[in-house]
Amino acid sequence: MWRQPLRFCKRPLSCFCVTARVVPLIGTLQSVHLGEYSMPLTAYNNVPVPSFMYGTSWKKEATTQLVQLAVVAGFAAIDTANQLIHYQEALVGEALLALAQQGFTRDRLFLQTKFTPTNGQDHRTPYDASATLTTQVKQSFDSSLAHLHTEYLDSYVLHGPYQRQGLRDADWEVWAAIEGLYQSGKTKMIGISNVTAGQLTQLCAQAAVKPMMVQNRCYAALGWDKEVREICRVHGIIYQGFSLLTANREVFADPGIRAIAKRLGTGLAQVVFRFSMQVGMLPLTGTTNPQHMKDDLQAEQLTLTAEDMQVIETIGM
Repeated sequence: MWRQPLRFCKRPLSCFCVTARVVPLIGTLQSVHLGEYSMPLTAYNNVPVPSFMYGTSWKKEATTQLVQLAVVAGFAAIDTANQLIHYQEALVGEALLALAQQGFTRDRLFLQTKFTPTNGQDHRTPYDASATLTTQVKQSFDSSLAHLHTEYLDSYVLHGPYQRQGLRDADWEVWAAIEGLYQSGKTKMIGISNVTAGQLTQLCAQAAVKPMMVQNRCYAALGWDKEVREICRVHGIIYQGFSLLTANREVFADPGIRAIAKRLGTGLAQVVFRFSMQVGMLPLTGTTNPQHMKDDLQAEQLTLTAEDMQVIETIGM
């Protein structure tokens, strides 16, 4: 149920250059306008969320520098998790400290992190694995605040249910603890990742507080997770799509999407990101290339026709 290795981004075909080495930050950061390309989204609780998010999984020791580069490029939303297998949450925090010194104050950034259950951790759990699940959530949350040098989160996400189908007692106990964090004002939004349509339907029907965020790996062959996206639309939940590029490499050989990119004078990645925005998704990118960061943000400036949308919606189906 957890993310597969993304490593360093290698974008397929002509618009996906092999990632260049990470370059040093040059010049002042203060000239950058956060969210310059961003049209905010809102969930049912009316909290504004930037329309594009930078993901930090598998960045390892490069995390600090890459987060700074992403903010320099214009990203105002950062995704991480308190899970050392795939993330370096504390290094995200180091980047935030460095950015604050350059004028990027906490209120200018949207921070999202996750509680990862023991079945998604190795031996380095950020909580006492023998404690109650409620205690594990509290300890992990407090650890995240310390890592990120903040007094609150914008979004706190359950990294995934304890099994692939249905919700069991463990899921409900963890969700209740997460609801408590939201009700206390310590996080502005709560959500769930790696969730099926059935699980999300059950959660929305029975939870005291419905999720405001859903984050899933998004496959073109499954209609870009259409069933889950529809549940999100009905309930006013923001759907976040990750691995839009790496999970859909076959899409980029399709002559239809290549023709769209050629007509618009843009890259295939930007077409996919723009498609995701126009169907109501909040896309994540995890590129390590500073130029790709800037290019990806330009997707906000594109417009796809209804015919374009139909072509992309049905690729691989």
